[in-house]
Amino acid sequence: MTGRLHVIGTGPGNPDQMTPEALRAVEASTEFFGYFPYIDRLNLRPDQIKVASDNREELNRAEAALARATAGVNVCVVSGGDPGVFAMAAAVCEAIDAGPEEWKSVDLVVVPGVTAMLAVAARIGAPLGHDFCAISLSDNLKPWEIIEKRLRMVAKAGLVIALYNPISKARPWQLGKAFEILRAVLPAQTPVIFGRAAGRADERMLVMPLGEAEAERADMATCVVIGSPETRIIARPDLPDLVYTPRFLKAPSR
Repeated sequence: MTGRLHVIGTGPGNPDQMTPEALRAVEASTEFFGYFPYIDRLNLRPDQIKVASDNREELNRAEAALARATAGVNVCVVSGGDPGVFAMAAAVCEAIDAGPEEWKSVDLVVVPGVTAMLAVAARIGAPLGHDFCAISLSDNLKPWEIIEKRLRMVAKAGLVIALYNPISKARPWQLGKAFEILRAVLPAQTPVIFGRAAGRADERMLVMPLGEAEAERADMATCVVIGSPETRIIARPDLPDLVYTPRFLKAPSR
């Protein structure tokens, strides 16, 4: 008999943003596999075991967790944000797809969570109020040429764009290049939101027009949201601006 394998997200970082269902999964699990900063967000009991690993070891982590679940252990794989958005749920499914037959019998439960773009959007208003997409700027798992193509296509389609993994020490140029691509399609006044550490003590929200957006404003704790041509800014006296995308769009003129 196999154990159960939960895949959970801790949310953007504020403990209040972790769902009750995820907390129940933590309570019911014995061994925890994940990137060590994410596991460290959990308040584990002395009898619960941490198996922490580096951020680029997703598939090895998934395989180790599946092996323990196959052995009858109740296992929890821990992601930040939502486990299904650029996170561990896909790695676990990939491992099951390519792994031994017995892994297909593991009782897998993916618990939905709060992803970074939702936390940033809630802090700033409603920029995701109409059609939107999410793109990771990391080219560790896909060629940069594909990222460029997708950026052009979704900008031309008029979608709001949430950019994950916007910049790092190993990839310092990609966000600046993404802004160049988007400036060729979108109006210069299109709002760009730099949402860093939404909900945490070091949270920082910044809104600036695409024509002036600087890649240096972001780090790996930042989710960058680029509005559509319809996205609006509401200035409020003595309060932060609100950014929203209207729910109603006009049909294009023929």
